[in-house]
Amino acid sequence: MDKMLPLFPLQLVVFPGENLNLHIFEPRYKQLIKECEEKGIPFGIPAYIDGKVMTVGTEVQLLNVEKRYPNGEMDIKTRGVGLFSIKEYFSTAPNRLYAAGDINLLPHDTAGDPVASAQILELVEELFSLMNIRKKIPADPNNFNTYELAHHVGFSLEQEYQFLCVTDERSRQEFMRMHLEKLIPIVKEMENLRKRAEMNGHFKNIIPPKA
Repeated sequence: MDKMLPLFPLQLVVFPGENLNLHIFEPRYKQLIKECEEKGIPFGIPAYIDGKVMTVGTEVQLLNVEKRYPNGEMDIKTRGVGLFSIKEYFSTAPNRLYAAGDINLLPHDTAGDPVASAQILELVEELFSLMNIRKKIPADPNNFNTYELAHHVGFSLEQEYQFLCVTDERSRQEFMRMHLEKLIPIVKEMENLRKRAEMNGHFKNIIPPKA
C-alpha cells in the first residue's frame, strides 16, 4: 500500500508500540501536528543518522496535546503504530513547511518463540544486575515482544535502526539474543576492571608461591 505521509525526522529510533513524548517548537512541526490533530492523520518518524534520513521509519499516531504554550509550542503524546519504507523523500510537502514521503507500509510481526523470549529475559536480567539497573523486566515470555526492551539492551543508534529494519519477531529475537551474549562478557570484564582499580593501593593479603 502506497501513501503520502508527513515526516518528522529525529535523531532517534521509535519502535511500534512505543509511547513517545515530544516538545514541538519549530514552525514546520507546529504546522504538522496541527494538521494531524485536525484531520486525525498519523505522521512518520524516520531516524536521522549521520546526516541522512533513513529509509525505514515508524508511523506514529498523535494521542494527545498535553500542553499548549502562548507562542504555539506544544507538549504532545504519541504512540508508534507501524513501520514504513520511504520510496521518495520530499524535504517540503506541497504548500507545507514540513517534510513528507511517498511510502510503503511494511508488515511487522510480533509473534515470537516463547522459549527464545525466556532466554532473552534471563539475559536482560543478568545485564541489569551487572549494571545495577533497577528497571522492571516483563515477567511472562508468552506476552512479550522484543520492541519492549530494544531501548534498554545497550544498542547503539545504528543498531537500533538495524533492529527496526527486521520485520519478523523471531529474527529480532535472534538479533537481540546474539547482541546480549556478546555484550554481557564485556560488561563483566569492565566490572572486574573496576573492582581491580578500586583495590589498587589497598593492602593485599597475597599468599606467595612455595619455593
